[in-house]
Amino acid sequence: MTSRRSAVFLLALAAFTAFEWIMLAKNLGSGPRRATAFYVIHYILAAANVVFAVILARIGWGAWKKAS
Repeated sequence: MTSRRSAVFLLALAAFTAFEWIMLAKNLGSGPRRATAFYVIHYILAAANVVFAVILARIGWGAWKKAS
């Protein structure tokens, strides 16, 4: 059984991960010009990590509901 403390950790980790990768994707164009492959792989990584954050949030939310 997951505790509320673990659920809060998962929810916080999900929020941090989503924020970090969304900001990275938003700021990719502000630096020096790079090859197209650089942008493609970083946008793929950002999308995958946002999906990972959503999965973590769902697990955390389920754990929060079960712990109450």
